[in-house]
Amino acid sequence: MAETKHSKVLILGSGPAGLTAAIYTARANLSPLLVHGPTPGGQLTTTTEVENFPGFPEGVMGPDLMQLFEKQAVRFGTEILTDTIVSVDLSKRPFELTGQGDRRYSCDALIVATGANPRLLGVEGESELMGYGVSTCATCDGAFFRDKVIMVIGGGDSACEEALFLTRFGSKVILVHRRDSLRASKIMQDRVLNHEKIEILWNKQLKKIHGSKESGVTAVTLFHSETKEEEQVNTDAVFIAIGHIPNSQLFKGQLELDENGYIVPAPNSTRTNVEGVFACGDVQDHVFRQAVTAAGSGCMAAIEAERWLEDSSG
Repeated sequence: MAETKHSKVLILGSGPAGLTAAIYTARANLSPLLVHGPTPGGQLTTTTEVENFPGFPEGVMGPDLMQLFEKQAVRFGTEILTDTIVSVDLSKRPFELTGQGDRRYSCDALIVATGANPRLLGVEGESELMGYGVSTCATCDGAFFRDKVIMVIGGGDSACEEALFLTRFGSKVILVHRRDSLRASKIMQDRVLNHEKIEILWNKQLKKIHGSKESGVTAVTLFHSETKEEEQVNTDAVFIAIGHIPNSQLFKGQLELDENGYIVPAPNSTRTNVEGVFACGDVQDHVFRQAVTAAGSGCMAAIEAERWLEDSSG
C-alpha cells in the first residue's frame, strides 16, 4: 500500500482562492500542502490581460498573476504537488484523499478551492480565440470592447445579465438564443427586450467563430434551427453565457451541494456541513465569480481553518 502523506491543512486547487488560502495558512505556520491538477492557476490562466485586479494599474496577464500568487505561497512554506484527486473520504479523521496511481493523502483540515468551469459550446474557433475576443465573463472583459459590436450566446438570466452589462461598453449587443423565447426571469426579459442597444436573434445557434489571435474575433456563423440555413454575422466579441459547472463532483454525497452542484457554506462563512472542511472561490460562488472575491474567500477559509485547528487541538 502506498505511503500516506499527511498535512495539517490540505488545499485543493491553485486558483486565486486556493493560493490565497495557502499564503495565509503558510504564514500561520501550518505548513499547508496544495494539490492541483494538470493545469495550475485556475480560470485566470486562460485569460489574457487582467485589468481589474487591485495593485496592477497597468493590467497584468492572467498567467503572470497566478505565477506571482504561487511564488508568494511557496515563499512562506507552501508545498505544491501536481496530482488529480480521484476520491475523498470525509467520514474519517484525519480526512483521507486518494490521487492518481493510488497516491494517498490525509489532513486535519481541508480547504476546497476546486473552482468552476464555464460551460462551452465546443464550436470551431471557441477555444482557439478564448481571450482574443471570446470570453465567458463580461465583468472581466467587457471594457476591452468599447464602441464595438458584442455578441452574447444564451437565453437565461446569466446571458441577459451579461448582455445588459455589456451595453455600457458596446455600440450594439446581439443576443443569440436557440429558442423563440428567453428562459430568463420576467424582469430580466423585460429589460433585455426593451433595451435600445440589444438586438435578439431568435432560433439561432452558434456554429463557428471566425478570426485570429492577431485580428481577434471578426464574425460568427449562425445556424437557424427551423429553416436550417446558415448566415454569417459580423461581431468584434463573443461572450458565452450558458452557465458554469462547479468542480464539486468529488464531494457529492459528502458535502452539501445546491441543485447546480455548488458547495453550500454556512452563512457569512466558508465552513461546510462537515466540520474541518472549508470551501472558497468559485466552487461555492455562483454570483460574483471574480478573482478578487475568490482571493478574499480564500483568506476567509484560511483564517477559519486556523481557528478551527486551534480550537479542536485545545
